[in-house]
Amino acid sequence: MDMEELARESISLLAKPSLESDRPSLSSSGAVFILLKSALGAGLLNFPWAFNRAGGIGPAVLVELGSLIFLISGLVILGYSTSISTQTTYQGVVREICGAAVGKLCEACFILNLFMISVAFLRVMGDQLEKLCDSFRPNDTASGGAARHDWFADHRFALSALSILVILPLSIPREIGFQKHTSILGTLAACYLMLVIVVKYYLDTDRIWPRGLAFNRFPLNSCRASSWASMFSVIPTICFGFQCHEACVAIYSSMGNKKLSHWVVVSVTSMLFCLLIYSLTGLYGYLTFGADVAADILMSYPGNDVVVVIARLLFGVSILTIYPIALLLGRSVLQDVCLSAKCGLALTREPHEKGLRVVLTTGWVVVTLAIALCVPDISKVISGIGGISAFFIFIFPGLCLVCAMQTEPIKARTKFCLITWGVLTVLCGAFIFGQSTTIAVMELLYKL
Repeated sequence: MDMEELARESISLLAKPSLESDRPSLSSSGAVFILLKSALGAGLLNFPWAFNRAGGIGPAVLVELGSLIFLISGLVILGYSTSISTQTTYQGVVREICGAAVGKLCEACFILNLFMISVAFLRVMGDQLEKLCDSFRPNDTASGGAARHDWFADHRFALSALSILVILPLSIPREIGFQKHTSILGTLAACYLMLVIVVKYYLDTDRIWPRGLAFNRFPLNSCRASSWASMFSVIPTICFGFQCHEACVAIYSSMGNKKLSHWVVVSVTSMLFCLLIYSLTGLYGYLTFGADVAADILMSYPGNDVVVVIARLLFGVSILTIYPIALLLGRSVLQDVCLSAKCGLALTREPHEKGLRVVLTTGWVVVTLAIALCVPDISKVISGIGGISAFFIFIFPGLCLVCAMQTEPIKARTKFCLITWGVLTVLCGAFIFGQSTTIAVMELLYKL
């Protein structure tokens, strides 16, 4: 079975609900692959920084393992909720089980989350372009002059030009057919980056970074006293890294074997693979640079290192192909909102539909680009996304479980336990969202 076709199918399911019986079904390996593809992305670059922010390797791993319980639980709950509903999209399942009001909230969070993910993608591209531009920019300081900063060699100009000339044209079409040929690229880029970080720690640390840190010199906890606040502060980063819950409803709907036990195996397998890749990246990136690690791990490496340049290019091309998908999904929800208005019938006709699509796409690209150019580093964006991710990983699954138990014929003791877990999940999600939002607001006020 062609994995690229499976990935493209999941994107089309996310973009447009469908209940067609002739849709090809997913195998177990296909479902695991698409969940991995959905989870492995720009968040990987931030994990070494998260290990440092958490206070060391021990606290970071504990937070990962604790979060993994809720991550897997959310996937299982969403699979169960999909099985008892007639919907094939995340927002559709929430609307069907929890009611129209919660469904509207889910749509708003869905749009905001995809919007912030688009900002993160552009911020990552900007970081990589900055390193590439610096490596090619002529430097006259050796001859006593000042370094030249040509406007056309500035990474902000390069990112703006790339967004307008490449990303915008790729995002305007109604369907994104090139995803068929690039769906596996994000997973390959993530695996390549992990291998680069691990191998460079063992081969190049003493040669390139003479003050690099070794295992026997670097304890499980850093010299800075780890606090509960520092541990909880990295939960949004972990949520963003492992987030694939928006896609899981469409993936479950397209599977041939929809037994809940089978879905549990698929969810656990995909999350364990993600845990391995994220943990190795965070561990060895942190051991290499310690407290000096950048929010984007690739920014900590020399700009002229060939293998690192390849990693930058892989991530850049991957984001170049994934950004239009995030835009398409967000745009589809916005179009549904517009079509639900009184003028909906007129907007469905050409050229009105095309005009609306062009306006929404252009506005999305321009606004996300402007924000990405103003944000200092990716950690600021990911912190915000992680807070919004709490809705999709914790709050909405918890609400679905509580609401579903009101009508499902289950033993009283089992129902009580499931409702208690659902309430606990919602409370954890509310805490994470509140904490991340409070930190973001306080940092903004501090700068002002």
